[in-house]
Amino acid sequence: MRILITGICGFVGSSLAGSLRERIENAEIFGIDNLGRPGAETNRAKLRQSGVKLYHGDLRMASDLEPLPDADWVIDAAANPSVLAGVDGKSSSRQLVEHNLWSVVNTLEYCRRSAAGAILISTSRVYSIPTLAGLPVQAEGGAFRLDLSQSLPSGVGAEGVTECCSVAPPVSLYGATKLASETMALEYGATFGFPVWVNRCGVLAGAGQFGTAEQGIFSYWLHAHAAKRPLRYVGFGGHGWQVRDAFHPDDLGAMIAAQMRTGQPHGSNVLNLGGGIRNAMSLAQLNAWCDGRFGRANTPLPDLKPRPFDIPWLVMSSRAAQEQMNWTPEKNLESILEEIACHVQDNPGWLDQCGVP
Repeated sequence: MRILITGICGFVGSSLAGSLRERIENAEIFGIDNLGRPGAETNRAKLRQSGVKLYHGDLRMASDLEPLPDADWVIDAAANPSVLAGVDGKSSSRQLVEHNLWSVVNTLEYCRRSAAGAILISTSRVYSIPTLAGLPVQAEGGAFRLDLSQSLPSGVGAEGVTECCSVAPPVSLYGATKLASETMALEYGATFGFPVWVNRCGVLAGAGQFGTAEQGIFSYWLHAHAAKRPLRYVGFGGHGWQVRDAFHPDDLGAMIAAQMRTGQPHGSNVLNLGGGIRNAMSLAQLNAWCDGRFGRANTPLPDLKPRPFDIPWLVMSSRAAQEQMNWTPEKNLESILEEIACHVQDNPGWLDQCGVP
């Protein structure tokens, strides 16, 4: 099986390359990356050492895909992954659309020419911000919890957010580019007859992630805490009660391997994947874990100014994926945090290396 991974030198792309080589016998993996993000060169060196063929190219340029050999499957792991992209002053709205949407169209054209299946790494942030921001929550044990005594919107339950949750705008510019990419992929697959899977992922987390405060929060917080960098609880009263679930790329790799073996979906093309309630914690709880692991550091300062597109509670329910694919994430929260913590201790200057101010 020949597998092309776009964005292969990023955290998710490089992690999937290793995971799939272990899970799929005789898999031939190659990838393309623009090497535009700090830390990408580190992963490129590791991938080359493992025998992965790499192409330097920009997916926004259709001609950069022309030298690539044909593949049986394409994993789209190339994107600007920040929900603040396009409004944070680091990238323009046009750049965001070019990176996250036009590049996917070019990739889908490659799939059409190669008759390759497509697997999109999408996001939990395709769901409607007003719906998620309006969830009834109450503070308990240093974290927001869903108030199950109140009426919940369609697609949200005790296990988390399901695929039935509203995707009505606004979802952020970032979320809109990912949702549009999903639609284009599904249309290309239906029109040209190749299999398409869309995996809407929770917060991916693991050792070696180039985490920032805007994305990759678990990795970022551990590295910043250990380095005694100043940390902030942004919005929601400045308490750090907002909750997310951690999802390890090895578990994503297990799902993707199963999807490749299945071929055309025998159910839904679109699946939520995440660590779920058992892997969910608040920033305040994460900081307490870091205090116990690394020793107490500077207390995070409250920042009452709300951050654009932020929401108090977002946990992914993978119930549909479990029932359709007989898949369950194996990495629990403690093992994910401990894996990152060991990486923190082995790489004390990691945030500097990744260009995180």
